[in-house]
Amino acid sequence: MKSACIIGFAVVVLVGCGLADRPQQQVSIRGMVFGTYYSIIYYDEDKTDFSNDIDSILLEFNRSLSFYDEHSLLSKINRNQETVPDDYFISVFTRAREISAETGGAFDATVFPLVNAWGFGTSGRAEMTARKIDSLMQFVGYGKIWLEDGHVRKADPRVQLDFNAIAKGYAADVIGMFLESVGVVNYLVEIGGDLVAKGIKPDGTRWRIGLEIPAEDAYEPQTWDYFVEIEDAGLATSGDYRRYYEEGGQRFSHTIDPSTGYPVTHHMMSVSVFAPDGMSADAYATACMVMGLEKAIDFIENHSDLEAYFIFARDDDEGFGYYASSGLVLMSRDDL
Repeated sequence: MKSACIIGFAVVVLVGCGLADRPQQQVSIRGMVFGTYYSIIYYDEDKTDFSNDIDSILLEFNRSLSFYDEHSLLSKINRNQETVPDDYFISVFTRAREISAETGGAFDATVFPLVNAWGFGTSGRAEMTARKIDSLMQFVGYGKIWLEDGHVRKADPRVQLDFNAIAKGYAADVIGMFLESVGVVNYLVEIGGDLVAKGIKPDGTRWRIGLEIPAEDAYEPQTWDYFVEIEDAGLATSGDYRRYYEEGGQRFSHTIDPSTGYPVTHHMMSVSVFAPDGMSADAYATACMVMGLEKAIDFIENHSDLEAYFIFARDDDEGFGYYASSGLVLMSRDDL
C-alpha cells in the first residue's frame, strides 16, 4: 500500500552556531533498514555517536514488524503461530485500527492478502480475476482481527496483516523517542522517506524538506519545485510512481483500495501528509491516496491536526495539478 520512495529528503546546509558556552554539534548517521535507507541528523553538545544503539533498536523493530522476515513476530501472527505481541506490535496495531475506523477503511492493515496476490508482497503475482479478488476480499477488514487478553484473535485464520503503510513512520517515532531519552531535543529522523522532525537547528531555523515531483518512471532522479519548513511534526508521502508494474499498456499501482480489492486508478499521483507523529502521517498518507482527490481534501480540511500537499494528473492531460491544505506554507526554489 505504501510507496517505497517519497519526498526528496533535502535538508539544506546545516550550520551550527553557539548555544550558551557549549555549542551544539551536528551528528549525521546513515544506514539501511527494511530494505531502504535511513538518515538521521541531530545536535548534541558532546557529539555523541548513538549509531550502535539506533541499529540495535531498528533490528529489534524489524524482528517485530517486518513481513519480509519470516521469523518476525508479524510473520508468525500471519501464519497463526501462537505468540505474544510485543509493545511495538501493540502500538502499531492499535493505531492502525483507530485510523482504519477514522478513514472509513481507506487505510486497512488487513489488505495483505490482496497486496501479496497483486505482486507487491512476499510471493509472486497471482492471476488476478474478479473471482480471485472476491475470494480474497472475505479476509479483508480491520474488524476481522483484534487483541484479546494479550493475544491476537482472528475471525478467520486467513486474515493477515501488512504494516508497511504505518511501520516506517512509527520506526522514525521510536528512534526520536530514543534520542529524547538520551537528552537530544533537536533532530530529524528519516526512514525510507517517512520522517519526524523535532526542535530546530542551532541557527534558529526549522528543518527544510523538499517535496518530490512525480517521476516518469521508478528510476528517474528525484526533483522538486517546493519545500516546507517544519518542526515537531511527522511527514510521510504515498505515491503511485515508484512502485508499480505495467501490463497490457496499463499501470498497476502498489496502492490497493481495501473496499474494491483493486489497485487505485484515480488521478492522485502523490500525497504528502503532515501530522503530529510519523506513524499517523504514514497511515493517513496511504488513506488519502486510496480516497482520491476530492475525498482526501475534505478529510484533511476537517482535521485541524493535519496538513497535506497533493499532486494529481489533470483531466486535460496538461501536466500536474497541485493542492496545498489551508494551513500549509509552501516555498519555492526562488525562496532559497
